[in-house]
Formats: sequence, C-alpha cells, structure tokens
Amino acid sequence: MSDIVIQTDKITKTYLSGTNEVHALCGVDLTVRRGELVAIMGASGSGKSTLMNLLGCLDTPTSGTYTLDGERVDGLGKNALAAIRNQKLGFVFQGFNLLARTSAVKNVELPMLYDRSGRERNTRALAVAALERVGLAGRLNHLPNELSGGQQQRVAIARALVTEPALVLADEPTGNLDSRTTIEVMALFQQLNGQGITIVVVTHEPDVAVYATRIVLMRDGQILTDQPVTNRHSAVKDLEERDRSAA
Repeated sequence: MSDIVIQTDKITKTYLSGTNEVHALCGVDLTVRRGELVAIMGASGSGKSTLMNLLGCLDTPTSGTYTLDGERVDGLGKNALAAIRNQKLGFVFQGFNLLARTSAVKNVELPMLYDRSGRERNTRALAVAALERVGLAGRLNHLPNELSGGQQQRVAIARALVTEPALVLADEPTGNLDSRTTIEVMALFQQLNGQGITIVVVTHEPDVAVYATRIVLMRDGQILTDQPVTNRHSAVKDLEERDRSAA
C-alpha cells in the first residue's frame, strides 16, 4: 500500500465560456499522504472547488495526471470513475445530502447498496458501527428532520466512512452550521484523523482550516502556499492577512 493517497502532476482545467477560455486550474501539483488532514482554502474563483471536483473524480482534468491511492484515474471513463468514487472516496457536503424520508441508519447504508464489487457485507451492522463511531448510537432510526444540523452532518460523515474509503473529501462541511456546532464537527474530523483516516476539507473559512494539520491556499487556479499548521492562532492571523492583501 502506497503512503501517498493523492498525487497530482501539473493538472489543468480549462472551460469554455462562449468563445472564451477560462483557466480554472493552471498546473497544480499536490501530494497528500495517508493519515493527513489537509484544508484547501481560497476565495471564490481561486480554483478550490474545481480542484475538489477533480480530486473527487466528479470531473476530469484537461491535462496533467492524477493518481488516487496508487491508481491512475485521470483518463478513466464515467463508469470507471463512478466505481472509484464508490470504492475509494467518501464525501461530506455542506447541505448534508440526506434522504429526507429515510432513517439515519438507512442513509448510511446507501453507499454500500451501490457497491458493484460483489463483496458480501452486513450493511446494517456496518452502518450502525459507523453511526456509533460519530456518536449517534441513539439516533439510528431518526429521520433527518428529527435531528439537529450537527447531527445531520454526523450522519453524513458516518455515510462517508462506512465503505472504509482511502480518502474522505469534505466540501464546506460547516457552511450550514453555527459556530458551536462547527467546533464540534471539526473536532470530530480531528478525532477521525487521529484514527488514521485521510481527510481533505475545502473551506473559505480560516477558523475551519486551522483544524487541519496542513493548509493549502489557492489563488487564480494555482497553489499559493502549502504549509503545516503549527500554531492555530498565528495561522488564522496569517490567512486573514493574505485575504486582505488579495482583496
């Protein structure tokens, strides 16, 4: 098993807007090792969301290479990418993306129901274990509207973990949460990372990014800085100063 989960080499992404080319990513080199908790930051238009889509195999680069958990994925077709997403990736979104009329445990079971690998598994037992892992053992049969926003996000995190993915991608995971619940959710990510889970969080909030062990700051489709977090307070100040200078 490779120590490297994410390896991109000069990946670019160019879109056509009418007759104009929009260069969303301009030769991004990024390496994420197993067991890291990395935050990708940047203002609107910096390229962070485009990079997230590429890392999550939701889109393909215009050029460059992307290797995920030892497998080259940049040239794969839609069906192969769908299989990669199911087997190697777990997703956590800002809007939770839970089925409204489905219990917490059944929401967590969903990724396993779409597994085409042929593995025989007790999906309910695995879903229960995942919910226990995020502190929701007593909420198995609750519907999303019977849960707080923080609890709904915990269900979404359990759903991302249940397939034991190589990588969890969290896209603005605290965007719909208040400050107290944000702290609880980011503390949970830190706890899970401490258990060896590789996590990449995309956020525009410095107060969220500093929960990571490393912050990648993007601007104009490129990585501006890539630094470890050694002091949360100084990291927030540095990111805020960079935001002001970019304004």
